[in-house]
Amino acid sequence: MFENLTERLGRTLRTLRGQGRLTEDNIKDTLREVRMALLEADVALPVVRAFIEQIKARAIGQEVMHSLTPGQALIGVVHGELVALMGAANEDLDLTVRPPAVILMAGLQGSGKTSTVAKLARFLRERKKKSVLVASCDIYRPAAIDQLRTLATEVGCGFFPSTPSDRPVEIARNALDHARKHAMDVVIIDTAGRLHIDAEMMQEIKDIHASIHPIETLFVVDSMTGQDAANSAKAFHEALPLTGVIVTKTDGDARGGAALSIRHITGKPIKFLGIGEKTDALEPFHPDRVASRILGMGDVLSLIEEASRTVDHDKAIRMVEKLKKGKGFDLDDLRDQVRQMKKMGGMAWILDKIPGMDSLSQKMKGKVDEKEFVRLEAMINSMTAHERRCPDVIKGSRKRRIAAGSGTQVQDVNRLLKQFQQTQKMMKQMSKRGGLMDMLRSIGK
Repeated sequence: MFENLTERLGRTLRTLRGQGRLTEDNIKDTLREVRMALLEADVALPVVRAFIEQIKARAIGQEVMHSLTPGQALIGVVHGELVALMGAANEDLDLTVRPPAVILMAGLQGSGKTSTVAKLARFLRERKKKSVLVASCDIYRPAAIDQLRTLATEVGCGFFPSTPSDRPVEIARNALDHARKHAMDVVIIDTAGRLHIDAEMMQEIKDIHASIHPIETLFVVDSMTGQDAANSAKAFHEALPLTGVIVTKTDGDARGGAALSIRHITGKPIKFLGIGEKTDALEPFHPDRVASRILGMGDVLSLIEEASRTVDHDKAIRMVEKLKKGKGFDLDDLRDQVRQMKKMGGMAWILDKIPGMDSLSQKMKGKVDEKEFVRLEAMINSMTAHERRCPDVIKGSRKRRIAAGSGTQVQDVNRLLKQFQQTQKMMKQMSKRGGLMDMLRSIGK
């Protein structure tokens, strides 16, 4: 998300970094470009106007004009206003009630609501150590109940059964009673969506809300609907006491206008972003970190958090010790690194979080096919233990056997071995003093 906005703002703001003095004229020129960048990102017009006025008031005042580094100061102002626009800080779910805490999910059909229920259940179970029960009140969409049952099994949470002949309000009540009897920590209620907002839909979800009194009422919205996302969030907010928003499908949205508009229009915080199709593809929304990513400053905190959560620390320590002792980096190590990277979200996700790597990550996204790593792992798995430890022995007949075993071509095996040699050199460089920074500089070149 935000790729287009990052690229446009990056070009605009880079011209200011080296300027020793800013005037009202060049600030106005810059703000004109910022305005166009936001409109192209499908940010709602009222939001753009308010945002630009705030920056203008701060930029032409003492804060920037009298700064020793006015160009950098203006970038700081833009960052600060982006944070203010999206909310000062991450707002966590409020689960400080007597269990079970009830979360009601609302949204239009096609927004990814049911899959988001499963993602949220997995998030609460794995990261918050909560026992979770999910239930579907969607008696209209074919197979909606079966879909949630399957997802609940996948993420390891409880599922309360319901049928299309049940009344939605009764399903919600019975699910809550079941959770109380079985001492569950959280109940997540999935409600029916519609292709558009209508009175019948709103009345049904109001009745469900009144019957179970949820501590959290979350609106799930598809980021790719742009300004319509903010407008539908506003309509739901007027009908329900929303406590937050989850923006889905952000991995397929290069603009990001919905995320920048929703808080301003509804006054409600974005609590999570859906960043992919898998059930672990849900991340808390941190306005300050997102603002840094938009301006190409990276997001080191999210990178560190994800690494600490997914990386096998014992394996990482063994790898460091192995390199320190001068033992070679082999194909087993490469496979481990690929698996760890996939767990963290892939190459493009990692580069997006490293400061100063925004332009590189855009190029990489165009060139790197994440499926290539699946093929790479398959080829390594087709090798013998000896071949993985000593890749130099892999010659003609071995290459043909590895290609046949992994469903690839001999050219793919050749490419893997060449990539491995390059990675091996990098690992040697990293093991030396100052090696990591030298490696990043060489990648940049």
